[in-house]
Amino acid sequence: SSPNAEAASNNAMPLILLPLISSAFVPLHSMPGWFQPIAHYQPFTPAIETLRGLLLNTPIGNNGWITLAWTLTLTLLGHHWSTTQFNREPK
Repeated sequence: SSPNAEAASNNAMPLILLPLISSAFVPLHSMPGWFQPIAHYQPFTPAIETLRGLLLNTPIGNNGWITLAWTLTLTLLGHHWSTTQFNREPK
């Protein structure tokens, strides 16, 4: 879907930045109020909270199911997109 290799290398940039705006480095409650919903409703925060809870033996709540839902959704979207790109007519 990218016109050249340089443009293709930038396609992963949003995924590289997502962990930086999650609860990986700063707890959600200490973030500014306007930023908390952004950090809370993105795929890395429930995954990080699930791993943190499992490693520290603390409750994970619904984070495990939310992580599973994000994983399945992103997998299905990626599969659909890559299949569409692979099967399209060459120009």
